[in-house]
Amino acid sequence: MRGDRKGFEGKVARVDRTNYRVFVEGVTREKVDGSTLLVPIHPSKVLITGLNLEDKWRREILARKSKRTETLKEKAEDKESEASQKKVKKRKKRQKTAKKSGAS
Repeated sequence: MRGDRKGFEGKVARVDRTNYRVFVEGVTREKVDGSTLLVPIHPSKVLITGLNLEDKWRREILARKSKRTETLKEKAEDKESEASQKKVKKRKKRQKTAKKSGAS
């Protein structure tokens, strides 16, 4: 997406989790002796266009993560609705006290 390798496409050949880098097929550089090596790319500069879902475990992991995000979204919505209800109660309470103080 950015940098010198912008516009290159290919499959992910390797992932280096210790240095947080991705190696993409076709994104190489040539060494002085003529051999080529894969160039490490930071994952924030990469756009994933397709996933290989042939692996049973990968599908299960993705399904589990999607369920987790759904439950987190529901909890966040519940908290937002509770917070808005509390705001309404506080506003009504303030209005009542304002009417009392304005009447006297």
